[in-house]
Amino acid sequence: MLKLLKTLFNIFRKLLTIFLIIFLAIVLTQRLTDNKKSIAGFRVFTVITQSMEPEYKVGDAIFTRVVDPSQIKIGDDITYLGVEDSFKDKIVTHRVIDIERRENGIYIFQTKGIANDKADPKINETQVYGKVLYKIKTISYLNGVIGNLYGMYFAIIVPLGVIMLIDFIAYRKDDEDDEEYDDEEEDIKKQDENKAKDEDEDEEEKEEIINKKKNDINKLEKKREKRKSKRNKRREKRRNRK
Repeated sequence: MLKLLKTLFNIFRKLLTIFLIIFLAIVLTQRLTDNKKSIAGFRVFTVITQSMEPEYKVGDAIFTRVVDPSQIKIGDDITYLGVEDSFKDKIVTHRVIDIERRENGIYIFQTKGIANDKADPKINETQVYGKVLYKIKTISYLNGVIGNLYGMYFAIIVPLGVIMLIDFIAYRKDDEDDEEYDDEEEDIKKQDENKAKDEDEDEEEKEEIINKKKNDINKLEKKREKRKSKRNKRREKRRNRK
């Protein structure tokens, strides 16, 4: 059970790390480039007016993706850069109410805020940043939290730091375990070597004892042969005297 919980925690930690890194990368890219750059065609925008209520409320984070102009339909919500009147240099997210395609193939869109009475000035496809995919409450909450430097610090930087610290501690513990295992393995290896050495010494001692016994037996045999030879000589002499 404990092993299962540990595995689930590791999976959750990795997923959270990936989410925080991706989210931080998107947010930083948007802020540093003033939303002029995207990551793989994706952007995150924060709603700052009530023009799209009740669909999107102030503070909501919307996720957009770059799409081919031909894929945008009436009723889709798109984010674009305004170039006329009060919309000039403003990033706007409104709903498409009309589409036309000119002879040169350029798409022209007209949008309108859900809560607005008046439609926006027409825009061409080059002004469109992307089509709104969805609103994520979690991202909306985080986007609100990181609206200032301290919020980003405590909501993103600190959790990432804690996760990295946990990983570092776990990495160090694994290293210590490996070192301890290596030490134990070295001790076992030395013990095996000493045991083998003792066994070799025992074998040598046994072999030495056996060789000594063999030598003693050989000496006895030689003595017997000498005695036998002497007896035979004496007998031979006695026969010759007779």
